[in-house]
Amino acid sequence: MGKDILVIEDEPDVAIYLATLLEEHGYEVRVASDGKKGAAMISEKRPDLICLDILMPQKSGIALYRELKKSEDYKDIPVVMVTGFKADDYPLIDFKKFIYERSVPGPEGYVEKPIDRDLLVKTIRNILEGQRASPS
Repeated sequence: MGKDILVIEDEPDVAIYLATLLEEHGYEVRVASDGKKGAAMISEKRPDLICLDILMPQKSGIALYRELKKSEDYKDIPVVMVTGFKADDYPLIDFKKFIYERSVPGPEGYVEKPIDRDLLVKTIRNILEGQRASPS
């Protein structure tokens, strides 16, 4: 049985894509459509890793991420942020810097949409094998 990955993503097509990709690589995958449902699923069964979208209804990925990293029970669950924010779209905002320089530690991984499938799988594999991804 593979590692359990919780995908928290509000775009159904992206959620299906991520789930299929990760299942093809041997991971057990659960999907939540927003941060509120994701939080409930985390408390029901602790995942080995979370793929977390940033902008979602009910509870944003940023809000959920901060809650997780401040929680003694969940702060050590690795998180890969998956975001549609791109530097080209927001030239005055260094979004990676914003994510990594907050009051809580930065995520273990960061992948932009459109998703580079090889980069995502490599990032997750490295994290689960104990190598923290670089924010570069």
